[in-house]
Amino acid sequence: MQTLVHHDALARFGHALSDTTRTQILLSLRRAGAYPSDLAEQLGVSRQIVSNHLACLRGCGLVVAVTEGRRARYELADPRIAHALDDLLGLVLAVDPACCTDQCCTEDGCSC
Repeated sequence: MQTLVHHDALARFGHALSDTTRTQILLSLRRAGAYPSDLAEQLGVSRQIVSNHLACLRGCGLVVAVTEGRRARYELADPRIAHALDDLLGLVLAVDPACCTDQCCTEDGCSC
């Protein structure tokens, strides 16, 4: 039973990180909470795109909306998510950056 829970949690985290915009949002929120309009400006995308990705991240349980008057500020759902992102960054930067590029990895596996 616990293995299934772990599998689902990791799959949600992986799904969140599988999109560069969602990854940028998570990396930004690891420093501090932010409003969707500020995230859109920072990332150079539309507010609608940020809103869609924030909805996905909420569904994955990684971010929460904190209501402030008529606005909502988003932050990571748990401080440990920021630590996990920092650990993943350290690990990924230690791996050969030329490995597993879009050109060699497909749904069928990696050819690198």
